[in-house]
Amino acid sequence: MRTEPNMTRLDRLFARLDREPERPAGLEVPRMSPHRIVLFGSTLVFYLLIVVAVINTSWLVRLDWQLMFFRPYQQWQELHAFIDYYVVLGQRGPTAVMVAAWLGWRSWRQHTLRPLLMLGTSLLLLNVTVGAAKLSMGREGPHYATVIGSNEMWLTGDIFPSGHTANAVVTWGILAYLASSARARRYLSALSAVVSLGVGLSTVYLGTHWLSDVLLGWAAGLLILLALPWFEPLVSRAEAWILAQRDRYLPGLRGRATAPAPAGAPPLFPQPGPVTEPVLEPVGAGHGGRVPAHFSTQRYTVRSERSPGTPAGSRRPAHADSATRTARTAPARPVAGG
Repeated sequence: MRTEPNMTRLDRLFARLDREPERPAGLEVPRMSPHRIVLFGSTLVFYLLIVVAVINTSWLVRLDWQLMFFRPYQQWQELHAFIDYYVVLGQRGPTAVMVAAWLGWRSWRQHTLRPLLMLGTSLLLLNVTVGAAKLSMGREGPHYATVIGSNEMWLTGDIFPSGHTANAVVTWGILAYLASSARARRYLSALSAVVSLGVGLSTVYLGTHWLSDVLLGWAAGLLILLALPWFEPLVSRAEAWILAQRDRYLPGLRGRATAPAPAGAPPLFPQPGPVTEPVLEPVGAGHGGRVPAHFSTQRYTVRSERSPGTPAGSRRPAHADSATRTARTAPARPVAGG
């Protein structure tokens, strides 16, 4: 017979939001499997083919110019306002803040720094690889093109590959990479692919990138995601070092359990017990016939409750020689009968 209460969806949601008592055992860490190595190699070949096609001013460059002259932002002007906001999903600042907030909660919940460290590793790889490619090839964008049909390479531009596209692939793809289940990984992979595809096409619509820039940006971001398992050992060592430094300099953050008190020691915070009345001893039992003052049962009256009264007689204390002086100065009485 089942006695557990039926949990609603809201109860299950709050249960998942609670912090786990300790780090979950057996967290799945992606490995560099043969399948992943094949995908990495294929993507790298695709990356190099695009670079060669643009350098040689092939059919891909002609397609870039045809799309530029088509001017999609003038053909579908009603989409312009929406795409201006949608393309923000590829900007590094806003997306990094949103994803870092989510992964920070994951790190706190699972007692591990791996999600944040993997995000930092992926963004560092993105800045180094994409930034180096941009600066080394120096391609100009559609708005700054000068010679029709040229590849606009080796100039002062920095748009090849597309940073918006590569950032969208890495930033949203890291959520799928760090997913805790295979089902969640599949859904998040599909979602990140759709978002990054939309961001890349949005830059082509706005005229800020060539189509070849977007293709190279997709390949650059995918290469980073596929190469992340190679950096897992380095991230594990970095996490262990950070936690060791925390325990060394901030021992209070470790959350140690309080050591039990030794046997026979008084408790640090005694529990309140029942209040008992003092027991009065009988009169004369060991007190010389008097009740101790601190056990007196007579109610003490304050000054305002006492009735006013004037003391009888003089308040001057009696002098020791007063009786002698009175006997000496009193007149002698006559003796009766004499």
